[in-house]
Amino acid sequence: MTAKTKHSDAMGAAAAGSGSRQGPEGLWDSVKKAVFVIGSGILFLAAFGNSLTWHFQKFWGASGDFWQNLWTKLYLRFEGHEAFLFYCGTMLLPTIAFWGTNALLLLVDTSGKPSFITRYRIQVDKNNPVDPAKLRHALKCVGFNWICISGPMVVIAYHLMSWKGKPCGPELPTFHWALTELAVFSIVEELMFYYSHRLFHHPSLYKHFHKQHHEWTAPIGVVAIYAHPLEHVLSNTLPVVIGPVLLGSHVSTASMWYCLALISTTISHCGYHLPFLPSPEFHDYHHLKFNQCFGVLGVLDRLHSTDTKFRQTKQYERHTLLTNLTPLNESIPDTPKKGQ
Repeated sequence: MTAKTKHSDAMGAAAAGSGSRQGPEGLWDSVKKAVFVIGSGILFLAAFGNSLTWHFQKFWGASGDFWQNLWTKLYLRFEGHEAFLFYCGTMLLPTIAFWGTNALLLLVDTSGKPSFITRYRIQVDKNNPVDPAKLRHALKCVGFNWICISGPMVVIAYHLMSWKGKPCGPELPTFHWALTELAVFSIVEELMFYYSHRLFHHPSLYKHFHKQHHEWTAPIGVVAIYAHPLEHVLSNTLPVVIGPVLLGSHVSTASMWYCLALISTTISHCGYHLPFLPSPEFHDYHHLKFNQCFGVLGVLDRLHSTDTKFRQTKQYERHTLLTNLTPLNESIPDTPKKGQ
């Protein structure tokens, strides 16, 4: 066992231990706080939804007929073959979104070029370029998870949604309803991912399941779904697919959500803090330190105090939308070590 592996195991055990030390009373108190905050957010959206979405609704009204007409043509063209339409929306389009995005990132990861992209690398001394053998191993696992796990779970989702309603109905959802669904999906994902992720950091589970994902202390985009099959089911896929199943969503909304979720997790793992894209600093820090930043949105991390160390770091200062072309590790450099 190498010194690096020993260090990773120790960090993983410490992370798992820190997650399990919180007593039942403290955990229940945090859950109550989470329910209060999320419930307040839902009430806020319900009370001010009209004013917050007025401009978006105006745009949707102008383009809604176009999308409805397009969908009607597709619906009539494949009438009687709703399953084909559903799988095109929930398998084909997400595949293009995930692998198209990662193909571009892998060109940079494997070549270390172009420099105008690599200069935005978060962990400057890592993956420059990525180890080919390690990447090949990861891609085999990712391919297996994508085809043998994600695919069948989408098939199950289709049958559940068809049992509840008609996911490929002739009418597209209204703008307000689609926006509401996406908000609900995000909340469900945050709740399910955070707690399942914390569970996989428990000492009795970490070394058997989640340790595999943390082999990448400096992640790249494609390892977003590099995980043990059980973890991929419970922590990666289920939090994403369960929302549309519970709400009986239209395939258009489900497809949009799957694509957004996959692109979001790719960005979170990509290792580059690129201009005008969401910050990956939060989850990158989790891979670096193991025992911080377990969620997606960060709400439950704040409530459970699992981001306290992160909020004391330079990475937290950089955890913002980059709106210029200067890398944040240049504008907000690391604190010089003693003796430098």
